[in-house]
Amino acid sequence: MSSIEEAEKAVEQFNRYDLNGRLLTVNKAAPRGSRVDQPPRVFERAFRVYVGNLPWDVDNARLEQVFSEHGKVVEARVVYDRETGRSRGFGFVTMSSETELNDAIAALDGQSLDGRAIRVNVAEERPRRGFF
Repeated sequence: MSSIEEAEKAVEQFNRYDLNGRLLTVNKAAPRGSRVDQPPRVFERAFRVYVGNLPWDVDNARLEQVFSEHGKVVEARVVYDRETGRSRGFGFVTMSSETELNDAIAALDGQSLDGRAIRVNVAEERPRRGFF
């Protein structure tokens, strides 16, 4: 970027931007050895469910629509293959509370969505892969 203002605008516009089903992390760079003032990370418990056996044409908006009938949807994301761009047949939905998460699982697990019985259960947290 050619100015601080452009850098800040890029961070605002592209941080957490969905690119082919993956959220980008964009922030300002700093010279080596210096620290950028960042607020401390706050880890909130995510109320995420795994949704399997999705019909191939279900997209993020349709997934959100289905789950919003059972509470407030924070995020709904279908996972896509990086090479082909086609749905991998599963996704994740984050609800705003544990009660809503449990209600969605109880109401939707095994139900038919466009002719396919979807699987809905609590998403397991995977450890982040680090680069060594």
